[in-house]
Amino acid sequence: MPKKYYDPSDLKKFGNITEFQPEIGNKFFDWYGSVFEEGALTAREKSLIALAVAHAVQCPYCIDAYTDTCLKKGADEEQMMEAVHVAAAIKGGSVLVHGVQMMNQVKEKLM
Repeated sequence: MPKKYYDPSDLKKFGNITEFQPEIGNKFFDWYGSVFEEGALTAREKSLIALAVAHAVQCPYCIDAYTDTCLKKGADEEQMMEAVHVAAAIKGGSVLVHGVQMMNQVKEKLM
């Protein structure tokens, strides 16, 4: 069977990114951990945001990780899918709003 480009078992190796650059890798993980601590947003809310962003940037590792995290933090499937739809709406809207650039160019060149 051919090796898949995205291997789900690689997610467990994420901590290994410090291997070639320990100082920078450890700084990332310190910062990453701080970002997900309770603050103005709950850990559950941050997990839902992370799940939505994971879909927007299309990271299968992040989708797997934050699906699991959202469930563990008490989010249900309806909330999780709503977060995905928010990401899709923002991503779709960002594509469409860039259409204004195209429209500006068309008007400049043809009108």
